[in-house]
Amino acid sequence: MNSSARLNAVQSPIIPIVANLIRRHPDTLSLAQGVVGYGPPPEVATRLSSYFEQHDINKYQPALGLPQLCAAIEVKLARDNNIRVGNERFVMVTAGSNMAFMHAVLAIADPGDEVILLTPYYFNHEMALTMTNVKPICVATDENYLPDIDTITAAITPRTRALVTISPNNPTGAVYPQSTLAKINRLCAANGIYHIHDEAYEYFTYDGAEHFSPGSLATSMDHTISLFSLSKSYGFASWRIGYLVAPSALHSSLLKIQDTELICAPAISQWAAVTALDIGHDYPCRQLPAIAASRKLVLDALASVQDCIQFTAQRGAFYCFFPVKSELPDITIVERLIKEFGVALLPGSTFGAPTTLRLSFGALATTQVAAAMGRLTIGLRTILTTAK
Repeated sequence: MNSSARLNAVQSPIIPIVANLIRRHPDTLSLAQGVVGYGPPPEVATRLSSYFEQHDINKYQPALGLPQLCAAIEVKLARDNNIRVGNERFVMVTAGSNMAFMHAVLAIADPGDEVILLTPYYFNHEMALTMTNVKPICVATDENYLPDIDTITAAITPRTRALVTISPNNPTGAVYPQSTLAKINRLCAANGIYHIHDEAYEYFTYDGAEHFSPGSLATSMDHTISLFSLSKSYGFASWRIGYLVAPSALHSSLLKIQDTELICAPAISQWAAVTALDIGHDYPCRQLPAIAASRKLVLDALASVQDCIQFTAQRGAFYCFFPVKSELPDITIVERLIKEFGVALLPGSTFGAPTTLRLSFGALATTQVAAAMGRLTIGLRTILTTAK
């Protein structure tokens, strides 16, 4: 019996591969997966007790999302993103923003169509496109991992259906300037393509960087799909709650997809999310000082091995992304760092950038980050200088 040729063309998910290596070396400190170390606000647990008092809690809920959560999302969008939901667009709650992205792709593209990704790309976006027989068109960013408008323009063809941006960026941590995102949004409008913008890291900025939502532009309503997640900001990773804001023209298509794939996002998680959004951005912002302290440790440590890597500090998310000065495959470096030095990163090849590494500093306590960076600097210097 044969498996799907379409799925055989999709890259293997790197997180389970690295997680398996870590399980075989249990003392490993992980700077691999992009999660935060804190959980949801304590008030969430209190609210959950009232969930079981609700009528018909075990039946399917509205496809777009619980009315209470959709209302909370609309308040949040207006307050934090300057995005107002009305007749021109709507909110749909999904089981995480990865699902929101897949929904968007299915709604706007057919097999053989093209979607532009900026490299380094988020690997699950590339996987989703390949999975649906939509061709990812990979366009390089500049030396600071920022989009180049001319390069993007040259990549647009009659088969292009969308351009994807992520800011703050995964995997690089780059924060795209408002002016750049506005130009991209106008470029998409002029070419009749969608602008899909992923804002999962909207609250994670440093050194004066500011997050901007292109969906706030007055001219963006009919061609912009905005993706959001509670996984990072509110420590909701396993609760699987994200949402999208899409033009009303996609309402029917997205309902078909939602009903087929999910019916509705887990209602108990949606109920918990209402409390998180009621508390608001003050909660993730209270976590930033600790993450910023970890970031400083990481930047200082990476500066000490600049002879082995090429690294420029970015001002968003909780990632560092850097080329290594070696001809070794990046997965080989990752494997050796885990096996020999007890520290885990991700290989950049999974993001479309061979011979690079991604480091995530959001999940560990500051003391653990310090220990992990000690192992990493020794490991990089040992592996890379030996390989020369």
